[in-house]
Amino acid sequence: MKHVRLGRTALKVSRLCLGTMNFGPHTTEEDSWAIMDAALDAQINFFDTADIYGWKRGEGITENIVGRWLAQGGGRREKVVLATKVYGPMGDWPNQSRLSARHIREACEASLRRLRTDHLDLYQMHHIDRDAPWDEVWQAMEILVRDGKVLYVGSSNFAGWHVAAAQEAARARHFLGLVSEQSLYNLIDRTVELEVLPACQAYGLGVLPWGPLKGGVLGGALSREKAGRVAGDMQQRTIERHRDALGRYEGFCAERGWAPGEVALAWVLANPAVTAPIIGPRTKAHLSSALAALDLTLGEAELKALDELFPGPGGPAPEAYAW
Repeated sequence: MKHVRLGRTALKVSRLCLGTMNFGPHTTEEDSWAIMDAALDAQINFFDTADIYGWKRGEGITENIVGRWLAQGGGRREKVVLATKVYGPMGDWPNQSRLSARHIREACEASLRRLRTDHLDLYQMHHIDRDAPWDEVWQAMEILVRDGKVLYVGSSNFAGWHVAAAQEAARARHFLGLVSEQSLYNLIDRTVELEVLPACQAYGLGVLPWGPLKGGVLGGALSREKAGRVAGDMQQRTIERHRDALGRYEGFCAERGWAPGEVALAWVLANPAVTAPIIGPRTKAHLSSALAALDLTLGEAELKALDELFPGPGGPAPEAYAW
């Protein structure tokens, strides 16, 4: 496993980040623990979760599963770069969501309790809060950093101009600001190439793509369909919108003897802006497939062919749409 710096920081993280969103809703606690053990055995040291995962408001189901795994000891916490998120609703009251200083503080304390740790390595804003002034957000984060409860701050689902605004506000306060951005990025969803990826590179943020397999659609959805496996409603809508391209994509993979999911991950990893795609295995077999992508190198010809199958926006802005 290769480990690289997270953005402009000195922190080293694995080239794959273990996403835990399926732990609880789709994967039992026992199996979740087995996946985390296997990930650590493979030297994946970067684990990502969120307070809202588990999808029962205020319960933090997934964080609790991760916390009970960490509490088993054996060097687990010392080895893991632990990331979680703040923003989503954790209750029905007005201040139990978003990015007020009050909610940031309370949500952090709650995540620490559930994760059974005294600090978070990476605390990520799960979404932009247009009503929260940056001075308020950064003051709250500065206090958490000063108290040793948070080491680094990241973002998720930010636009390029949000990254710029956040960093300029942090710079004015002589604060490190954002060190990473989690964005939806895969062969089908490439909007971030316009401004988010260039902004991250300019400000020294690590890029952590979520959904690199587009919910499994890029992992051989048509082959599974032929075998009688029915996709979920959201995946099925995506399949219908991209059926022709997906058919050619799976043919491209088959001709080379490559698994579609491994190709999709290898394509994301090939982008120099990307630090670590977030994989969300429901089983140990899914984890093994993701690890195999690290050994797959796509050449210029393969990258060009994939670009033709799933055209992006044309590169960074403004050249993508202007002279």
